[in-house]
Amino acid sequence: MDPLAPLLELAEVADALEQSRAAVDRTLWHRALRNNGATVATEVSLQSAVASAALDGSEFDLDEVRSGTVTDPIVQGALRVATELPGLVDTWQQAPRQVLARLHLLAARDLADPDALGRPVVDADGSVRLATLCVLITSKTTLPAALVAAVVHGELLALRPFPTAAGVVARAAARLTLAARGLDPRLLIAIDVGHEVRSPEYVGASSAFTTGTPDGLRSWLKHYGQAMAYGAEVTTGICNDV
Repeated sequence: MDPLAPLLELAEVADALEQSRAAVDRTLWHRALRNNGATVATEVSLQSAVASAALDGSEFDLDEVRSGTVTDPIVQGALRVATELPGLVDTWQQAPRQVLARLHLLAARDLADPDALGRPVVDADGSVRLATLCVLITSKTTLPAALVAAVVHGELLALRPFPTAAGVVARAAARLTLAARGLDPRLLIAIDVGHEVRSPEYVGASSAFTTGTPDGLRSWLKHYGQAMAYGAEVTTGICNDV
């Protein structure tokens, strides 16, 4: 049995993830994506970066960031990560450690000592958990992509393998998981906006995930589904405006 399969048995989790998958599917069929997919992708990338930076404590107005006047290092790191994500999808399921190092280098370039960029800092237990997570990322499974992405996201937040920009890296890794496993192959769903809009819940549920209890895991997985559904709504709104 897939080790993650029992998570779908937790109350309300399967329904939350299925509803979010349906919301994503509806959005990805939007007619605007046929001719304006690149424009939508650019806007989703921008909004996702701004939301991810806000979750790491650097909250700025979207239009300020769009204008190019914001030089905050966390925002700039999140923007670099968002820009490079599409080119990392294929490598993610083959060499996740390499991609994590690249994500950290992009996110923390102006925050960390150059010698620390891309170098995980974990104890023995953390090293085992990180290795296990990498096996999960590279393994095939029939379980929902959102479930795998939620676990990747939660584990990286719990492990914090990088002392700086850990949240930006975790959220990017989760988006790569959704893309690589076919749920959001073009990175068009603004899930990080969903996390940021529900930021108190995001913080609480991610902390609950670290407990490993059924209630803690359920809290995080339900949040993840709800954030993804909200992100799909955001993308639909962008599609309606182009």
